[in-house]
Amino acid sequence: MSDAVQPTAAEVRAAADALKAAIDRHLAAIEGRTAAPEAADADAAVFAAFNELAAAGEVYDELLYDVYDEVTPFEVPSTENGVPYEGPEVPEALSVFIRRDYTVVDPRRLLAQAQRVADLDPEAGDLGFADNDEGPARGMQPALGVLFGEFDPDELASRHKEFGLEEGDATLWVTAGDEPAEPGEWLAAPFDSVDPERVVCRFDISEAFEEDGLDSVG
Repeated sequence: MSDAVQPTAAEVRAAADALKAAIDRHLAAIEGRTAAPEAADADAAVFAAFNELAAAGEVYDELLYDVYDEVTPFEVPSTENGVPYEGPEVPEALSVFIRRDYTVVDPRRLLAQAQRVADLDPEAGDLGFADNDEGPARGMQPALGVLFGEFDPDELASRHKEFGLEEGDATLWVTAGDEPAEPGEWLAAPFDSVDPERVVCRFDISEAFEEDGLDSVG
């Protein structure tokens, strides 16, 4: 048994009252912005109230679970590690960051599919794999180049079994920008510009969620 002090029913009630107060402040901030939409601090007040509401909801949800083994029927969206959104309310530009992991479970199938594509393009050249009892000895890198060059990421994701792949974790982040990037500006380091405070929303897929009885995080 843990030596940590367990929360009490009174703490749950106090957290519920704090959540109610945070809801009132959030609504008041929205009403204030509606009444004076051009006020300089109107958006800042709404964002601050939103963050307070998110924090109060998280505290209440955790205490409710610890004391009563119950959860709330809603989820307050947040970014990685609970970092609140601090970007523009109406972004001028959006960036989408995607990562999908795969395991190569059937190298022969992958190479065969790549060879099929290459056969239709004489300029693709010889993939250079050996068909022998020891398995594919060469050509994995050019084969992957052929497949990912021919099919877009979404098609590969939907047909991954055809290519000898098994899906792993996946995540998609949508981030807000102040203005569109200049052509070629970020190509040298495409993922270095991710700012956690500008993540508008994210969607995660993982077997870990299935084990926990969850589907995704958004």
